[in-house]
Amino acid sequence: MKLSVVIPVYNEMATLPRILEAVERVELPVDRELVLVDDGSTDGGRAFLEQKRNERPDWKIVLHEANSGKGRALRDGFKAATGEVVIVQDADLEYDPAEYALLLAPILAGHADVVFGSRFLGGGPHRVVFFWHYVGNRLITTLSNMFTNLNLTDVEVCYKMFRKEVLDSIELKEDRFGFEIEVTAKVARAGWRIYEVPVSYYGRTYAEGKKITWRDGWRALWCIFKYRFCR
Repeated sequence: MKLSVVIPVYNEMATLPRILEAVERVELPVDRELVLVDDGSTDGGRAFLEQKRNERPDWKIVLHEANSGKGRALRDGFKAATGEVVIVQDADLEYDPAEYALLLAPILAGHADVVFGSRFLGGGPHRVVFFWHYVGNRLITTLSNMFTNLNLTDVEVCYKMFRKEVLDSIELKEDRFGFEIEVTAKVARAGWRIYEVPVSYYGRTYAEGKKITWRDGWRALWCIFKYRFCR
């Protein structure tokens, strides 16, 4: 079995080399494949990945001419992935690849088709950052659960792992952070088995490069209603 690690990249050159090292360093009971999608970076990240394309032919690297959003980058990454299991990994250092095995376990045991991490179930370290982000996340998660009839604790978490056939069975449309709500609604509607596991969280401030804003929160609320009825 092979795990495809799909990494959307946008102006994260400050952390990109370290996250790539971390992904390659982690020990796994399965093979791994790196799929990187540069979404129009202007900080040197694109040139870095162009160089890596020659140095690391085993990596799959997709380059966008202009910034299109995380959701669009993930769609292209999912298409390029060849592993039986796929995980989303942000290019910053907020999540620890050493925890891949925790997410893989329910899939390898045959219990799950989809596994979400959760920053709120306890477990590893959790950086204390923004109160209103926490409130907004809990509100969005609660409303999402009401419309999907799930009992997730962290719908906006980065770490989402899927059996590849799950991703191949749904059509994703959101270009930005609405991806989180859309994919949750569509896997719930299709009846795939979803599990949660606790993960650590090393959050960033805006000064450190965090990108999500209140506008993305409003989009998430719209997506909750939209994907309750739209396919």
